[in-house]
Amino acid sequence: MAMLQIKPASECAFDQISLGEVMLRLDPGEGRIRTARQFAAWEGGGEYNTSRGLRKVFNYKTAVVTAFVDNEVGHLIEDFIMQGGVSTEFIQWREDDGIGRKVRNGLNFTERGFGIRGAVGNPDRGNTAASHLKPGDIDWDHIFGKLGVRWFHTGGIFAALSETTAALTVEAVKAANKYGTIVSYDLNYRPSLWKTIGGLAKAQEVNREIAKYVDVMIGNEEDFTASLGFEVEGVDHNISNIETDAFKKMIETAVKEFPNFKVAATTLRGVITATINDWSAILWHDGKFHESRKYDKLEILDRVGGGDSFASGVQFGFLEFNDAQKAVDYGAAHGALASTTPGDTSMATRKEVEKQISGGGARVVR
Repeated sequence: MAMLQIKPASECAFDQISLGEVMLRLDPGEGRIRTARQFAAWEGGGEYNTSRGLRKVFNYKTAVVTAFVDNEVGHLIEDFIMQGGVSTEFIQWREDDGIGRKVRNGLNFTERGFGIRGAVGNPDRGNTAASHLKPGDIDWDHIFGKLGVRWFHTGGIFAALSETTAALTVEAVKAANKYGTIVSYDLNYRPSLWKTIGGLAKAQEVNREIAKYVDVMIGNEEDFTASLGFEVEGVDHNISNIETDAFKKMIETAVKEFPNFKVAATTLRGVITATINDWSAILWHDGKFHESRKYDKLEILDRVGGGDSFASGVQFGFLEFNDAQKAVDYGAAHGALASTTPGDTSMATRKEVEKQISGGGARVVR
């Protein structure tokens, strides 16, 4: 089996670096945003969450490239990042205008959902410091060339924040390619983010340009359709494993157009209720599909960030073992465990992940 050409750790200052926005998550716990009187505070961001998981769960050296306003809220989010062990040396700081008229930090109010009531995300991220990032702001030659990075991760949420973040994402993946860093990208299509900067057509234009430089593409069949414009024909929508079949057909189409894709992966989530999901994952590499164990009727405490923990588990599987089956196994187990704890970021340990991979149950540990 062909292996990914991953730089050795001895040649790199960082195992992984992500590019994305990190918001302050405000969580009403078991309650509702509209009736809350107090919130638990966390940090979270689709791209950053992978760096946090790799550092805290798998003990890899990671960093995040993002931007904050230099005020108390910005430094609160920075403090969360520091607690997670992710390097803050590439954070860009912007001057506070005193009112947030020109630039501000992003907030994300998030309900976990329960039973028939689904999870709710209510982001407040307009005019944020991260959305103002633009080409030329980051010295990629220093990061990828001088310091060295084994793996770079970013995604469609950051690319959709503004025209400048879309351009910066293209600049970043090109630079990573130039220096031989593996690039992963989570399509994460969000129509609400694209609607003011060109809609679906712009999303496909931007994502198809980024895709030219991606080694590991993550996303479900809806992401591949919306973000990259691929349609699947001949899929029987009456069969129970529609998502698996659709993903396989989508990938077979995508890799013909983008032969640079060395890996493509997705989680397979069957939503029974907000609290009970069927969960598994599938990964394509070197012409073969690899499937994880199935976590049927997985009980969910907080589903937000489960996909990001899947992505970080996949990255760990390749960085540690360079093995496709291990990558999908670590990804699925890590994502499942992250869904059992509150907040965007994983609270699991590597031992717990490996226990799930081996089929371990939920008996009390003493």
